[in-house]
Amino acid sequence: MNIRNYDLYWRRASIGFLVTLACSFAGQALAKLPGLSLIGHLVLALILGMCLQLLRPVALSAQQSTPFIANKFLRAGIILLGFKLNLVILMSAGLKSLEAAIFIVAVMIPLNYFVARFFKVEHTLALLTACGCSICGAAAVMGIAGAVKAKTDQSVLAVAIVAILGTVFTLIEVTLQPVLGFNDTQFGVMAGLSLHEIAHAVAAGGAAGPAGTDSAIIAKLSRVLLLAPVAIIVGIFEARRTRKQGADNGSRMSVPVPWFMGGFILASAVGSYVPAIDAFVPSFVQLAYLLLGMAMAALGLNVNFSVILQKGFRPMIGAFLCSIVIMSLAIAIVHTWF
Repeated sequence: MNIRNYDLYWRRASIGFLVTLACSFAGQALAKLPGLSLIGHLVLALILGMCLQLLRPVALSAQQSTPFIANKFLRAGIILLGFKLNLVILMSAGLKSLEAAIFIVAVMIPLNYFVARFFKVEHTLALLTACGCSICGAAAVMGIAGAVKAKTDQSVLAVAIVAILGTVFTLIEVTLQPVLGFNDTQFGVMAGLSLHEIAHAVAAGGAAGPAGTDSAIIAKLSRVLLLAPVAIIVGIFEARRTRKQGADNGSRMSVPVPWFMGGFILASAVGSYVPAIDAFVPSFVQLAYLLLGMAMAALGLNVNFSVILQKGFRPMIGAFLCSIVIMSLAIAIVHTWF
């Protein structure tokens, strides 16, 4: 690479960095507005990235670095997000919520997957929507995407489905609050166990006051805690599945287990048990969401709209039905366990 080409490469790479950074900051600002808080920073950054495709010169220049940002910044963001999980609080205040979360995730991922497959959704997209709806929304989709070698269009479609349904069911649950007969804490637990994104759980739990917000966060973070083990398990099964297919066609292929999830767990442990790090945890979490927002914007800059429109209906229907199931299951669990 000569000096001129080298200079052009880094100029285009810096454009991608600055554009995705701007989208992430803008997404954070927009998420503070009434109504848009339900959508959340990450999804807003994704939408902004998609809108920038209308500016073709900017989009083409940015695409020099967006694959790197979507891949590496995503992993760094998920690792730093581990600092948000205080294991001490979860184990002391939310042990029952953790048990319920394990049950919810163990039931809903297979159910979501098989319902999607019943509607003839392709394997990878079915896995992404199943994990996104069952664990923690966009972060789960992107974490699992690394384990299944998902295409950009598949990841974006799964994120869109999770965001839309999470917003719809947030409004449904808030509407149902007066007729469910739950106290504030119980309603918060139900929201945390059933809704897709942390922003959705906080918004719904907030309708029940401070007690509802606190219990919603604990229940939701109990599900977030399961992202790492689920991603590793999915990665192992995908590796076996791919090796089997490779044996059938005479080739050998492997799917890497997402070991960056080990960093997620380590960050959770450090943030929970190393007091000296407490002062830095808010900054780490803020940086995590900034990097994740940049990764989402990078995905938006590379999405193929025709694929989204062509393949979106069937996975949306399957995920909608399963969202009804997870809400009903959460209501039953709260009635029984809480």
